[in-house]
Amino acid sequence: MRRLAALAAATLLLLTGTAYAGPSRVPAPVRADPGAPVLSGDLRTHDPALIRDGRDWYVFSTGDPAVAGGAVQVRRSTDGKHWTSAGTVFNSIPAWLRTEVPGVSNLWAPEIIKHAGTFYLYYSASTFGSNRSAIALATNTTLNPSDPAYRWVDRGLVHRSVSTDDYNAIDPGVVTDHKGVPWMSLGSFWSGIRMIRLQWPSGLAAPGQGAPLRLAGGRPSPNAIEAPYVVRRGSWYYLFVSFDFCCRGSDSTYKIAVGRSRSVSGPYVDRLGKPMLQGGGTVILSGSGSMAGPGGQSVYGDWLAHHYYDTQAGGDFRLGLRRITWGADGWPRVT
Repeated sequence: MRRLAALAAATLLLLTGTAYAGPSRVPAPVRADPGAPVLSGDLRTHDPALIRDGRDWYVFSTGDPAVAGGAVQVRRSTDGKHWTSAGTVFNSIPAWLRTEVPGVSNLWAPEIIKHAGTFYLYYSASTFGSNRSAIALATNTTLNPSDPAYRWVDRGLVHRSVSTDDYNAIDPGVVTDHKGVPWMSLGSFWSGIRMIRLQWPSGLAAPGQGAPLRLAGGRPSPNAIEAPYVVRRGSWYYLFVSFDFCCRGSDSTYKIAVGRSRSVSGPYVDRLGKPMLQGGGTVILSGSGSMAGPGGQSVYGDWLAHHYYDTQAGGDFRLGLRRITWGADGWPRVT
């Protein structure tokens, strides 16, 4: 038991910077605060990417170094409420990524989208405090592990950043514009949120691009903004981001903010008209009740998926799901 406890402590500290507080009671229904749906089962997800395949819901999340060598984790639900493990995307981190990002111990902040019958899974490889980072891609034709066609194919590098860059190539989020062109937002701290153009059907970066476009930043040092996710709704594009600090357990200060633009590449402004490149962003979800530091979000339809830190579980991380409602003014709210 001591050996297991030590392993759990080391894993949690490495993954989140949070000290292990003893065995989790995750199987009990969890409601972070009165506005959140009741979730149950295996909820230990960080940086969730939400999608649906047929009748089933799936969440892809940051890997645990003690599980399949840190590969992206998968959880599944038939009703969006009770969640069970569906394994990992790979059995270990691809060898080429260990060369690309020395010291990488787990894969971070995935994104999952479907295009023309193929699922595209983007994910990050990095180490804490470094911007020597990479975003990679894997594809599959189904998300059901019982399907004979189920097989994740490593498609390699999408984008990298190195120490001489002023941004960090992690936290991918993909949106298709009104012309059908795919774009990837990315970024964490450094100069903030950036964007590159992708191409179908490869899902890789389109050739001939210059430096990534600038979408958001300009917050007080150290420019604590990350986890971008752009959503197209009507004639607007909405940029969701996480402000402030994750990975501190119950002391995490993450919060989710949003701005919008008529163009996928910006400029994005908040409800008060402040540009997100100048530190703007309208906060739509912050800590309350036993929920500390909600963030690391993705959007699927009218659902916002995020993680938070449960103050009643020693600050361990949990999956949160929120319904998005859209006001007459066109701005999103969460319930």
